[in-house]
Amino acid sequence: MDEEQQTPIDEISQTQPVVEYREEDIITLDWKEHIRRRPGMYIGKLGDGSNFDDGIYVLLKEVLDNAIDEYMMGFGKQIIVNVDEKSVSVCDYGRGIPLGKLVDASSKMNTGGKYDSKAFKKSVGLNGVGIKAVNALSTSFVISSVRDGQKKIVRFSCGEIIEESPVIDTDEPNGTMVEFTPDDSIFRDYAYNEEFIVPLLKNYTFLNTGLAILFNGRRFHSRNGLLDLLRENMTTEPLYPPIHLKGEDIEIALTHVNQYGEEYYSFVNGQHTTQGGTHLTAFKEAVSRTIKECFGKPFEYSDIRNGMIAAVSIKVEEPVFESQTKTKLGSRDVGPNGPTVAKFIGDFVKKDLDNYLHKELDIADIILKKVQESERERKAMSGVAKLAREKAKKVNLHNKKLLDCRVHLSDAKGDEGKKLASSIFITEGDSAAGSITKIRDVETQAVFSLRGKPKNTYGLTQKIVYENDEFNLLQAALNIEDGIDGLRYNNVIIATDADVDGMHIRLLLLTFFLQFFPDLVKKGHVYVLQTPLFRVRNKKTTKRGRGASANEETYYCYSDEERIAAISKLGSNAEITRFKGLGEISPEEFRGFIGENMRADRVALRKEDAVAELLEFYMGKNTPDRQNFIIENLVVEDDSQIS
Repeated sequence: MDEEQQTPIDEISQTQPVVEYREEDIITLDWKEHIRRRPGMYIGKLGDGSNFDDGIYVLLKEVLDNAIDEYMMGFGKQIIVNVDEKSVSVCDYGRGIPLGKLVDASSKMNTGGKYDSKAFKKSVGLNGVGIKAVNALSTSFVISSVRDGQKKIVRFSCGEIIEESPVIDTDEPNGTMVEFTPDDSIFRDYAYNEEFIVPLLKNYTFLNTGLAILFNGRRFHSRNGLLDLLRENMTTEPLYPPIHLKGEDIEIALTHVNQYGEEYYSFVNGQHTTQGGTHLTAFKEAVSRTIKECFGKPFEYSDIRNGMIAAVSIKVEEPVFESQTKTKLGSRDVGPNGPTVAKFIGDFVKKDLDNYLHKELDIADIILKKVQESERERKAMSGVAKLAREKAKKVNLHNKKLLDCRVHLSDAKGDEGKKLASSIFITEGDSAAGSITKIRDVETQAVFSLRGKPKNTYGLTQKIVYENDEFNLLQAALNIEDGIDGLRYNNVIIATDADVDGMHIRLLLLTFFLQFFPDLVKKGHVYVLQTPLFRVRNKKTTKRGRGASANEETYYCYSDEERIAAISKLGSNAEITRFKGLGEISPEEFRGFIGENMRADRVALRKEDAVAELLEFYMGKNTPDRQNFIIENLVVEDDSQIS
């Protein structure tokens, strides 16, 4: 830059505000204030309870982990859990917290009985943080402990002691009771949902055979550990009875099914590591290598694991997780003086699985045929897949089919990263995509636009995915050609019109995911966007903002019940508009529908859903049966009041 073009330093200082940095600007927060200001560091995202990983479930899990640790140490065979929409109570029958340390254990950071591995050799919670986070983030937190005929109760609110009782005599059994109500100023409009609590409790029983958990009067118990877990989670019949092997501090279960992809459930010290970690990586490697060596054939690991459903649980001393929420194991070793995690798992799998396959020849033969079938299909479509991937690059996704965002799933590391959860909206046509595109958050929201109706993939092989342009480009955009480990977005949101064609496209997309990427659904990544069916507003107002205006003149209704309620409020001044498609909703109106108040239903996949039968009925060739079903369940919409 020439001298005459430069701005003098003294002129810059005059045009820019001066921000002073003084000693009084440096402050020290106490433990509870730090947790309340930075909850993401302790519990990940906040949420309102509508997603399985929302913060209120992390609070529940933190309390449960302490009860589970007592059971793992051999104390207390039953845990009682009661949950309503807003509050939780957890009672265990372990040893009880030492009464003189009850306040410290629940309100002093880095205080606990698990630093000494002799007391809690293979515990879940090691850092003395979890229960304090629950305390600080709850408007009501009550903890009581019973030890050898004596009891003490302490009551808190937002981490502050409200009441501390004296020690009293009691005939109650030993144990600890925690009751808490999350702070609704932090977890706004939250509600606990049993749909997310029951799987959590069942997993605890699968990993701790003999433990009974009573949840709101229902009893959960497991006799067969990970074998029960696989049976609970499989949505299709196994090709052979699951292989179940147990050793000291390790348990595995695995089988194959007729589906694409791989499906794993991994645990450390009873903690469900939903993001895997060193133990899952070691397990996948060990299983693949053992099966390959057992058959003495140069199989590719991807062919061996295609269609595999497996679970692995290990116990390690002083586990290192990548975050406070303990969803991914980072430990390299199983203990201070033990082998590496990879060697520990590898040695067990090599010995026990290899022995099993040499004894159970019928099962080994089924596995061999499954692997060979996967190999044949992969080779048959290898040329097609290569051409399809080259085509996907030439189409230039980023300009034509995909409007990408800046943050992706791989960028969201740890608990803080969950706040940057990225989403991709799959829309039908350019008009719907246009509304979302204009007001989306370019940091975290991407848009993929379909052209026309996708192909019905029911009963077809994976080859069709590469031969069909729409599906080829979609899987390339999601980066799931080689499985969902490379998934680029936390949330895959199907955004179609609420009419017959839109519902059909939604069903075709779900069929595609269930056929070829069922783990994408099982891991909770797939959602269906709900947009309002009606807008009801006062004819006299011109306010058209998101939600009700200051005078409650505009209502967006997602059902007939909401429409009728809005009409009753506005009376004869009500003007009702029926949104026939997403393209009819203006970008400004759409802003709220995909923002903080977005309504999106997570697609769940459970064993009782009988997915194979559902797909066959709705997407198969039984046209007469399906036609009769539609006629019998036909609902005629009354448009008489709709403008």
